[in-house]
Amino acid sequence: MTALDATDRRILAALDDDPRASVQLLALNLRLARGTVHARLDRMAREGVMRKNSVRLSPTALGYPMRALVTAEVDQDQFDEMMADMAGIAEVIECVGLAGENDLMIQIVARDADHVYDITKRIKGCRGINRTATSIVLRELLGYRFEHLLRDAPLPG
Repeated sequence: MTALDATDRRILAALDDDPRASVQLLALNLRLARGTVHARLDRMAREGVMRKNSVRLSPTALGYPMRALVTAEVDQDQFDEMMADMAGIAEVIECVGLAGENDLMIQIVARDADHVYDITKRIKGCRGINRTATSIVLRELLGYRFEHLLRDAPLPG
């Protein structure tokens, strides 16, 4: 993946402001050639710079008003099987590997506390999961964000 330059950042910031903006509108507003905007968006999509649009959806709007974070200790010998099992749990929306006391941090969405309980039982049933701990998210205090990095952060290099 190549580093993002100032023009890439301007395009991404404009898309952050209006995710449905057309290439033509972006080019007009940013005073760039339409071909430039199109080529850069294609490159950034190919390189995985932008996440899927579904990441922007509200779990509450989909019927999952509750979130929880599940930490897990795993048997590394069964890691691939465990990840295959984990991928089969629809309510798991993110799973990241950690360095430290726990091996995984798993974010889940649920309808209610009973549903959280059921999901954590399914996670515990995944091959290679040795132990879990669950924390209920009470309130999102600072949401997932990048706008400040696009607009305010210095360019790398």
